[in-house]
Parts: sequence; structure tokens; C-alpha cells
Amino acid sequence: MTSLLAPFATLRRTALAAVLAAGALATAPAIAQETPFSEAERDAIGEVVREYLLENPELMREVFAELERRQVAEQEARQREAMTAMRDELFDADHDIVLGNPEGDVTLVEFFDYNCGFCKRALGDVMAMIERDPELRVVLKDFPVLGPGSLEAARIGVAATEQMTPEQAERFHMELLLTRGQVDGARALAVAEEMGLDMAALEEAVNGERVAEIITTNIDLADRLGLTGTPAWVVGDGVIFGAVGVERLTEAVANARECGSVSC
Repeated sequence: MTSLLAPFATLRRTALAAVLAAGALATAPAIAQETPFSEAERDAIGEVVREYLLENPELMREVFAELERRQVAEQEARQREAMTAMRDELFDADHDIVLGNPEGDVTLVEFFDYNCGFCKRALGDVMAMIERDPELRVVLKDFPVLGPGSLEAARIGVAATEQMTPEQAERFHMELLLTRGQVDGARALAVAEEMGLDMAALEEAVNGERVAEIITTNIDLADRLGLTGTPAWVVGDGVIFGAVGVERLTEAVANARECGSVSC
């Protein structure tokens, strides 16, 4: 075995770390097929790798850190591509509820679900930011991920927005988001009726193609941006996940205003 392993001593000293960082463990079969090594030689190389990792387990931390860095970079690249390809739909769709200054110089997009507890908590952050920043524009996108009740409420909310002024739309959004307990179609209809909307027209709109297309587009946007839950935020050229608090969002808006990015 010693004589067989000897030709691979250089691999031990110089190449192994780079091979591991590139994912050699995952691609070893493919590499083996492309090399002239015999089966015994491939087994020997595998043993070298195993022994090296056992002797230097700290390498795995470096490998995983590099893998995570690459995954984050790839995700951010996909997000930027999605923002470019669907920019109008993301920032300027005519069916979204807009809070704050509709002509503001920075737009903060929130993907929300009416049954999301963190979204309810984040509402206070959004309203505080609007109060402090007269140039902030906030776009709200229904992203019903928490079950059938959320989907029902989203469909009615999208249809109801067609009948409402911006002020009414804001009120409708807050009424549903601040509801205690489950928000579903019945609750959304009740709020719409309280606001004096045309219920017959609303029912027709709910079952129309436009509502289905809007929600499908929102879900497609979220998927392309890599969103898996709510709330999620888009500002500048970046995405922020979760109820991160008013300070983090305010910082992101300030950065977007200064350099067009979440972080300057």
C-alpha cells in the first residue's frame, strides 16, 4: 500500500484542500471516470482523502464556510436577475396596495401573509418608518403561504383593492392584519362589507382570472427571489428575510437611497 500511495504524496500536501473546497467528495465518481486511474488507485486516493480529513477535521469548517459563501453569492445573483427581469411587476404593479408617499424616492416591498404573526408585528415598524420618512414608498404584496385561509383572504383582498381608494386599501389591510385569530375568506368579506364595497362585484372579481393571475405572479416573484416565508422585504438591489425590526429596515432604506443597495 505504501508504494501505491507514494505517487499521491503531492496531493496530500498541496491539492487536497482545493479539491475538497471544490466539492471533490460529491463529484469523486465523475472525476474517477475521466482519469486513467485503476480501481485500486482510486481506492487508494479515497483512503488518502479519508485519512487527511480525520487528521485535519478543521478543514471541513473551511469547506462548509466556502460552500455557504458560494450559495449566498448564487442566491444574490439570482435575486438580482429576478429584480431586473420583473422590475415593473415587483415595484410598480398597478394592483398592489401602496403606503406612504406614492411618489417616494425609495420603494420598500413587503411580501406578507394576513395570518403571519411576524407580519402583524412588522406593521408597526412599517408605519413608524412612513411617519419618519416622508419620501418612503411601501408596496404590499400578498404572499399567502400559511394555508387555505390565507389564500382566501388574499384573493378577496386583491379583488377588493380594485374598488378602493388608497386610503381605503390601507384601512382594509390594517383591519385584516390586526385581526386576532384566523384570517380567512369570511373575515375578509366581513371587512369589505363593513367598508361598503359592492359585494356582488367583489364576488365576481374574486372568481375572475385577474385575481388568480396576480396571486400566481406574486408567488412566482417570491419563488424567483428565493422567499420561503413572510415577512420578506425587497429594497434597492437586495432581499431581507424576516421581521428584522425597524432599525434594520431603516438602515436598508437609507443605503438604498445612498447607493442603490441594501448595504453600501
